[in-house]
Amino acid sequence: MQLEDYFNFLTPNDIRLKGTRVGIETVLYDFIHRCQTPEEIAQSYPSITLEQVYATILYYLHKKEEVSEYIADWLDHHHKMVEEQRRNPPSFVYKLRKLRAEREAAKSKE
Repeated sequence: MQLEDYFNFLTPNDIRLKGTRVGIETVLYDFIHRCQTPEEIAQSYPSITLEQVYATILYYLHKKEEVSEYIADWLDHHHKMVEEQRRNPPSFVYKLRKLRAEREAAKSKE
């Protein structure tokens, strides 16, 4: 089995663990930025195996420059989407905010 056999390369910016919807960025973010162990990562995501976590880390170590760029692009995109959602939240967020304000107003009248 080749290391690449553990992954589905959907696009250059979308690499997932084979048989799952989990992207390698999820595993690597937990490993690199949250300093989680492979065992902790595997426990956090029931759809992936410990073997897949180790394969992802090994893939990262073998192609560190390429995968680091992939992660940097993913983080940049993530931050842009969070900011976009903050500026233009979905309509249900407005409804939730309105409900919260109404509840707080009712509590302050009590």
